[in-house]
Amino acid sequence: VEKYRPQALSELVSHRDILSTVQRFISEDRLPHLLLYGPPGTGKTSTILACARQLYREREFGSMVLELNASDDRGIDIVRGPILSFASTRTIFKKGFKLVILDEADAMTQDAQNALRRVIEKFTENTRFCLICNYLSKIIPALQSRCTRFRFGPLTPELMVPRLQHVIQEEGVDVTEDGMKALVTLSSGDMRRALNILQSTSMAFGKVTEENVYTCTGHPLKSDIANILDWMLNQDFSTAYRKIMELKTLKGLALQDILTEIHLFVHRGGHRVRLRMILERPNFPLALTEWFFLSTVDFPPSIRIQLLIKLADIEYRLAAGTSEKIQLSSLIAAFQVTRDLVVAEA
Repeated sequence: VEKYRPQALSELVSHRDILSTVQRFISEDRLPHLLLYGPPGTGKTSTILACARQLYREREFGSMVLELNASDDRGIDIVRGPILSFASTRTIFKKGFKLVILDEADAMTQDAQNALRRVIEKFTENTRFCLICNYLSKIIPALQSRCTRFRFGPLTPELMVPRLQHVIQEEGVDVTEDGMKALVTLSSGDMRRALNILQSTSMAFGKVTEENVYTCTGHPLKSDIANILDWMLNQDFSTAYRKIMELKTLKGLALQDILTEIHLFVHRGGHRVRLRMILERPNFPLALTEWFFLSTVDFPPSIRIQLLIKLADIEYRLAAGTSEKIQLSSLIAAFQVTRDLVVAEA
């Protein structure tokens, strides 16, 4: 991750609109106080470090930039001490402003943030502050109003794939097409996470395939989820419960992960699930078993709504720390009730 961290603004792959604005600020020498926020791994720290490299030469860096992370002590004493003394001293031989980077500013206490308001206001002439955080709501409104805010959203697959391909080419990693898709899906817009998964999978298995990526991250495989759905809709309650418990134990799956994946199946649909329906025919002495291919998309809306409400209830109960076994029974029950409703409507 550090090896391929972008060093210049031009190397950053995303948020072109933000980068062009920041670039204009720098070229016109009118950089305001900045507040960069958004989920991790979207390029906030890389952006401000690239800005600092563009503003200052290598040997000036130490005297012109003060970078404090959440791992450093940043209580009210630090704001009144080192930050204040750094911001209040001018540089003799260089015109321009100093830069204070407060990474993960949402971890700062209320008192420290309140103390920072005055420091920012008082020394604007010779110091610029850049606050970086994941949650904007944890920064007090007084600080937000003193900064120009930029939101770094999760990266889109179109932006991530070329950068990942560049790293793969440089490192000579063997990656299949479905492996690449799995990397992008599981990282959900976090570039750092994508690179970490790529590295750990290639070191563990040598080849990065979809199955290896899912195994390495401990995520349920698509085929496992399809099997679970198949069992819940087609087997009787006890058989489905036994098979899912065996699979959970064998693969070490958490019910929370299974639930999240099943929710996507129900929502997106398009995955064919076989539903066995027994139809009583008056002309035949035996009940005929017929296989109906029921795409999850084809759940009637009213039934799908009921199912989603049930899934939401189970997730809430899991978050409250209830027994996984009982919640698994509840999940199977929800699907079996859904199946019976579909059969009744058919």
